[in-house]
Amino acid sequence: MPTHVPVFIATTLLLAMLPGASQALMIRQVLEGGRTLRGTLAGNATGFLLWSTAAAAGLSAVLLASPTAYAVLRIAGGIVLMILGVNTLRTALTTVSTRPPHEGGRRTGFAGGYLTGLITNLGNPKAGVFAVSVLPQFVTAKGPVFLSTVALGALWALVSASWYMLLTWAVSRGRALVSQPTVLRGLSVATGVVLLGLGAAVAAGF
Repeated sequence: MPTHVPVFIATTLLLAMLPGASQALMIRQVLEGGRTLRGTLAGNATGFLLWSTAAAAGLSAVLLASPTAYAVLRIAGGIVLMILGVNTLRTALTTVSTRPPHEGGRRTGFAGGYLTGLITNLGNPKAGVFAVSVLPQFVTAKGPVFLSTVALGALWALVSASWYMLLTWAVSRGRALVSQPTVLRGLSVATGVVLLGLGAAVAAGF
């Protein structure tokens, strides 16, 4: 069964807030307009579901047959979060770049946006690492492990989609709201600190 759901929501939200390919894609799509953004959101969410389902397919046997393997996954998940936290802090304390996306790109429909979002997500190694090494930390061996992991994947997709919707709404209302260097720096520092704390807690088994 899923455990520590509030912590899981906070973790996935922080990961969604980290600058990356998906975030840049969402900003570009909102500037292009049309139905592309909705398709991109749906494709990105589908990617999260595919990652979590793939992880769940092999997770059940690992959890039920090898407590040692589970401990290794737990420690690896904590290390992943701490590395993300360190990288986020390092970026925040050195430079924060907010290069505006190029406008005037070719508009595509929902299907084109969906495919773009799906490919971007599946091509993101961070999503795969999170699904394999971090997602299992929020599932216990009690109850339907496979279904619990897939359910967490759906929650992961929902949280990420909610953040991207908020971000693109803010961008559409005014880029100055999300592109000020001081705002981004403060957000990055806070995110890095929290990721470090969460990673340490996960690795320690708290």
